Amino acid sequence: MSGADIPGRVIEEATVEAGRPWGKRIAKGDVLRIVDVEGRQGVDFLCYNADAPEERYHAPNTMKKARRIALAAGDVLYSDVARPMMTVVADTCGHHDTIGGCCSAPSNAMLYGVKGQPGCRENFLAALKPFGLGRKDIVPNINFFCDVPVRDSYRLGDTVFQPGTSKPGDYVDLRAEMDVLAVISNCPQVNNPCNDGEPTPIKVVIWRGE
Repeated sequence: MSGADIPGRVIEEATVEAGRPWGKRIAKGDVLRIVDVEGRQGVDFLCYNADAPEERYHAPNTMKKARRIALAAGDVLYSDVARPMMTVVADTCGHHDTIGGCCSAPSNAMLYGVKGQPGCRENFLAALKPFGLGRKDIVPNINFFCDVPVRDSYRLGDTVFQPGTSKPGDYVDLRAEMDVLAVISNCPQVNNPCNDGEPTPIKVVIWRGE
């Protein structure tokens, strides 16, 4: 399923169908594995302090500490008060976007002229609702398995989503450094090349080291 054996006890696993949301509380020390089953599938991700969700993932702190934009193994996801939330403890893909943000019905209309086509923002809203969170709680997210290059230029078109490079079975492991609420949108985007125009399912596994 994952391209590698789980090095611990599986607590929960699920398939997230193409274009669908997912959310779960993850205990400190447990690991969330996100598996790109068929390859080249964008996975939008956010996390929050499960006990005080006003503390949440913060892209600038994460990038400043990592000293790079595309995340990989060893990097830490930091909160808005500069505390470690999750650590990338394993990664078979090698880079994950931190700047492209999530798609949405309004942005699909703005960027692609397509109206009435929901995106990851709407999925985040659905995933957050059971936890009492909503629009005000959506912040710039991570796009796992996505490539948004930044070149030495500010010319129009230099920073755009590229076709994904992840292979079938690629995965990323995120260890919780506090009790976290993790939410996912298995991206439904078909208007840019991040999913090759054909979104596919992913697997999520929560596991605990022995």
